[in-house]
Amino acid sequence: MIDFMNPRLDSIHISGIRKIASLAEKDPDVINMTLGQPDFPTPEHIKEAGKRAIDDNKTAYTHTAGMFELRTAVNIYMNRKYGLNYQPEDEILITAGASQAIDTALRTILEEGSEVIIPMPIFPGYEPIVKLLGAVPVYIDTTKNGFKVNADMIKEKITERTRCIILSYPSNPTGRTLNAEEIMEIAELLKEKNIFILSDEIYSELLYENKHYSIASVPKIRDKTIVINGLSKSHAMTGWRVGIAMGPSDIILEMSKVHLYNTTCASSISQYAALEALTKETGDVRKMVTEYKKRRDYIYSRLVDGGLSVYEPEGAFYLFPSIKNTGMTSMEFALKLLEEEKVAVVPGDAFSEFGEGYIRISYACSMDQLVEGSNRIERFIKKYMDYIA
Repeated sequence: MIDFMNPRLDSIHISGIRKIASLAEKDPDVINMTLGQPDFPTPEHIKEAGKRAIDDNKTAYTHTAGMFELRTAVNIYMNRKYGLNYQPEDEILITAGASQAIDTALRTILEEGSEVIIPMPIFPGYEPIVKLLGAVPVYIDTTKNGFKVNADMIKEKITERTRCIILSYPSNPTGRTLNAEEIMEIAELLKEKNIFILSDEIYSELLYENKHYSIASVPKIRDKTIVINGLSKSHAMTGWRVGIAMGPSDIILEMSKVHLYNTTCASSISQYAALEALTKETGDVRKMVTEYKKRRDYIYSRLVDGGLSVYEPEGAFYLFPSIKNTGMTSMEFALKLLEEEKVAVVPGDAFSEFGEGYIRISYACSMDQLVEGSNRIERFIKKYMDYIA
């Protein structure tokens, strides 16, 4: 048996999100608050579009970049929502989920030794790709700034080898986002620098009080920005795997080469479903956002009343409370909570060492689950707070 593997895999580990989620799946009595999986079904009209695509034998390869009709719909949708304008011909790439768009973008712009600035804690899908490419992640600790990166923090980390800065807002795992003023300050810093911006905006639809502001809408920044988006979270289409990458034609054309040899094209059936989602809005997204806001308000108040320190999420469907005053590590806390109260949450260190001392709670589950899960968490916290005291 050949026992050689890529040595760079030695530093890559299975996500802590999946570790706890896998344990939770073994017990039907567990309330699972781990995955960013909307509990809403894909809206009926979108599912019907997918069924029609199968019945009409629309099951062949599409253009590598995605169906032209879908790319056109993406441009119209993004322009109406966020003021972004990308040519369907050569500035939009449809991928097999946003994760594949991220992988394709990084493989296109990085080389050995490139430095990538990553504000932490963050979704664990960026750093492993950076390392596998032989590039170097450069971390920014945002924990002392309300989990928000700013221009000064980025400026401190820029070197002559900096190739890319990753922005991911609204944030997984914290639910925090950047407003227009904060984005403009970062744009002012980067506008004259030869640095790519990878802006992951997969949660852009899921904002509660404010409107999403994309850094790609800033003049002089668009030409160095790759915007990542998709339909997984906004339209409850996680399993359909439809991602979107948008950027200047020279970048997208190079990304298309990587995409071609990686996956040829995204699923044709999923693309027809995505076309339906983007062209025939029925209020489904607004209904989901309204429900997520109700859930956020409920569990946020329960956690605060239970004595945990936590920022109120501005978007996405996660909270990231501190559990430092329990005296446990985040993994110890998650395992004990799972064992003793049958509630699954994600240990903060799944989002890098900067997430240690926190846990991530997803409120993409039902309100009934949130109520019972909150009761169990409150009981667990009280037990260990009293123990520490």
